[in-house]
Amino acid sequence: MPRRARLLLQGVPLHIIQRGHNRGSCFLNDADRMTYLNILHEHAVAMGCSLHAYVLMTNHVHLLASFDDIALAPDLIRLTAQHYGSYFNRSHKRCGTLWDGRYRSCPVPSERYLLTCQRYIEMNPVRAKMVDSPLRYRWSSYRGNAGFVVDELLRPHDVYLWLGCNTAARRAAYRALFEEGLSEQQVRMLRAATNGNHVVGGGSTGDRHLSQGRRP
Repeated sequence: MPRRARLLLQGVPLHIIQRGHNRGSCFLNDADRMTYLNILHEHAVAMGCSLHAYVLMTNHVHLLASFDDIALAPDLIRLTAQHYGSYFNRSHKRCGTLWDGRYRSCPVPSERYLLTCQRYIEMNPVRAKMVDSPLRYRWSSYRGNAGFVVDELLRPHDVYLWLGCNTAARRAAYRALFEEGLSEQQVRMLRAATNGNHVVGGGSTGDRHLSQGRRP
């Protein structure tokens, strides 16, 4: 049975999950994580990709990104995976595939769900009980989006910019979003969309609100 074609919608951010092969570890130390981010940044710049959120877990990666040309999204993931996989095998004297053959993804209607998806991504280490606050996890975009560090990988989406009239106001508003966790319904919705390759909140047939073009 042929694989279902990926759902890629021009102008709509994409939530991407790539897992290690057989859920094996894809990062063994901080040098690995930094190398992955450097490779990702290099390809993102070359392909007109704006990265809004990310987290590097032990055996998988979450990304939330927009593309000038959404058709280049698979190339970004393929090249990043290939180049990092070659580095990882050389560094750890191993051979064979590092990643699962097929990553998961779903379009994220920006006005309705972008910030929900960012929170979902950046709260992953908390849900996994690795830390008690996203601020304590170095390998995610939270500290950059919340204004605790400068993160050169990030390019804020317009929805993020609408949080406040200046940088300080936006960062404060973003931190306030994390005072209340995501509901179980929100988590299930995001997981279902990514696993099912359909628009977040819209089911397999898409989201009727995509073309409205209105701010919340």
